Amino acid sequence: MALLLPLDSEYVLNQCTKYLARDNTDPRHNYGQYTGNDPRGTICEAWRFPVVETFRGETPAEADTRFNAVTFVWPSRKDEAPQSVAVVGTFGALYETIPLQKVGDSGHFAVTVQVPKGELHYYRFIVDGQVVNDPVNPQQATLDNGQTWSRFFTHLCTQPLSFEEWEMEILGRLTDHILPFRTEEAQNFFDRFYKDSDKGTKETQYARAYRLDQPVGVVNYIDKLLAKEESHHLIDYKICIRQIDNVLNAWRPGVPRVLRSREVYIDLYNAMANTSQELLGWDYGAYQNPRYFLQLLRRHTYTGAFAHPKYGGNVGAMGWAYLEETARDEFGNSAFDWRRALELPVGRCADYFG
Repeated sequence: MALLLPLDSEYVLNQCTKYLARDNTDPRHNYGQYTGNDPRGTICEAWRFPVVETFRGETPAEADTRFNAVTFVWPSRKDEAPQSVAVVGTFGALYETIPLQKVGDSGHFAVTVQVPKGELHYYRFIVDGQVVNDPVNPQQATLDNGQTWSRFFTHLCTQPLSFEEWEMEILGRLTDHILPFRTEEAQNFFDRFYKDSDKGTKETQYARAYRLDQPVGVVNYIDKLLAKEESHHLIDYKICIRQIDNVLNAWRPGVPRVLRSREVYIDLYNAMANTSQELLGWDYGAYQNPRYFLQLLRRHTYTGAFAHPKYGGNVGAMGWAYLEETARDEFGNSAFDWRRALELPVGRCADYFG
């Protein structure tokens, strides 16, 4: 049975006011991620729903880093509000319907549920007896039975959402070349960082994950990024990863993906960055500018390596720890004490919950 948390009406209204209260009907927020006249294209940052946040508890001491607080919101105007709204999903008991509460006199309905981190779930709303998908959340998935459900994932989720295994293999090899952690010194630092981490950090930050494999962590970050705020770039990745695979097949015929050398990826990277000559094996009719995609991948790679650990790239704040280690003065003092600003279990701040 799902554990319900107290509903913070002010918190919900703040979310609704910023993202759901506008009257515009033009699809100004559709960057190619929606088809036709999808109403979600009129909503600013619709990917923020349902709201997935750190579970705070009543006091900082009660915060439990194993869970997220997930707030489901059914938006409606006061004069168009339904009589009842409930949510059903894989985060609760089988077929358990969870009623949403009215949020003040706004017309909106909401409920907050405690959900473990690192999970993927599917859900639907039941509005006046009718079963419907979330009209705001862009994330949807077709299940084995052919039905389409709304989808969300909690922090530290490592289950692939946007890519197939072979696509992640190629991305992992490319991000490995882009990241600034390929030196022997950096790898030794990461090994020491992991071994010195306390048990709680290992259990919460590295569980079901990839130890200190930064390229894999960054690919996981990109996978989740393309499922939410940058979903309009998923088509770029799908086309270009296929093109990259074709290029590498043309360069090294018959060599399996897992056996391609590091050197061939270095050559690929340099060739994609070079605009003075065409890239052998690349279909320019399918995607005109391989360098544009390389720049997009670089931006996402570096963002993932140094973003908040909850987003999946900077696992256990390893990227921040690396900056802390390399930004020391002659007296050994670091200019980047990230632990002061990050909450438990990896930081020491008792006031901030990111």
